[in-house]
Amino acid sequence: MLPHRSRPARTRRARALPPPLSHATLGEAVGRHPRQQLRWLGLLALPLLLPLTVPGMATSVGALCLLLAGGLLLARPVALPAWLAQRRLPPALGERLQGLLARLNQRLLARSRPRLLRLSSPRYRHLNGGMLALAGLSMMVPVPVISFDNMVPAAAVALLAWGLRLRDGALLLAGYVVTVLAWAYVALLWWAGAEILAWGYRLLQGDWLG
Repeated sequence: MLPHRSRPARTRRARALPPPLSHATLGEAVGRHPRQQLRWLGLLALPLLLPLTVPGMATSVGALCLLLAGGLLLARPVALPAWLAQRRLPPALGERLQGLLARLNQRLLARSRPRLLRLSSPRYRHLNGGMLALAGLSMMVPVPVISFDNMVPAAAVALLAWGLRLRDGALLLAGYVVTVLAWAYVALLWWAGAEILAWGYRLLQGDWLG
C-alpha cells in the first residue's frame, strides 16, 4: 500500500489559516511576517463584501493594503504605524468574521492550490505590489451619497491577498481583473453621486425660486 502523502501538505495548509478572531489589537493580530500580514489582509477585506457599514473599516483595510504593497515593492516586511496597529476590531465584526472563517477555510482548502507560480514569484513583485496598491486606493476613495461602495474594491483586495498568500496564480489573475473593475466601479459611483447631488441642488433651487 502506498503511503498517503497528501495529508501533511493539507495539514500545513490548514494550519496556515488563522484561528477564530479575538479582541487583540490590529498590530498584534497582523504581525510582521509578510505571509501572516497577507492572510489578515485577506480576512479583513471579507466583511466589506457584505452590505454592512463599519465606520473606519474601509480606510483601515485600504491603509493596510497600501502598507503591504509598499513592503512587496521594497521586498521587505513592514510594521504597521502606531495609529493603525492600536486599533481594535469591533466585537460585532469579530463575530461575523468568525463565522466566515469556518466556511472560508473549507472552501480554500478544497478549491485553491499553488498554480501559475510565476505570478507569485519575486520577479513579479512590482506588478503585484502595484495592483495591491491600486486595490487599496480604490477602497479609500470617498464616494458621494452612494453607500456600500467598497464591495468591488474589497473583492479585489481579498483575491490579491489570498492569491499571494497561497501562491495561487488563478486568484491573482482574478484579482488583476477585479482591480480594474473596482476603479471602473468607483468612477461610475462618482458619476452617479455627482448626478444625484446636481439633481438635488436643481430641485432645491427650483423650490427656492418658486
